[in-house]
Amino acid sequence: MVRDPSSDEARPEVAEVLDALADEAARRIVAALSEPKTASELSEECDVPLSTTYRKLEKLTDASLLNESTDIRRDGQHTTRYSVAFEEIIVSIDEEDERELAVEFERPEPTRDERLADLWSELREET
Repeated sequence: MVRDPSSDEARPEVAEVLDALADEAARRIVAALSEPKTASELSEECDVPLSTTYRKLEKLTDASLLNESTDIRRDGQHTTRYSVAFEEIIVSIDEEDERELAVEFERPEPTRDERLADLWSELREET
């Protein structure tokens, strides 16, 4: 499954974002994502057990902090890669909503490959 954190339905709760970033191992994983990487690569680079890495990746993806994509390979061994889904996160107090915390993301522009993948996904949904 590929999740798109920039979609309208992927708006995480403030607590979910802050909880994901409160975890030191999760922050190491985000810091290690200078380019898309697999869970195994991140586990080794961050010195985090693979099972823990998968849990952290799930939490970060659910909080819309990571993009998840699948590399399709001819041998059938597809690979999931993760990349950072934000350039900046802004946490503020929403004056209009009883001074509740609010979170906003500044997202990078999608790459040509990401736009093509989105187009392909939309085409498959229509057929």
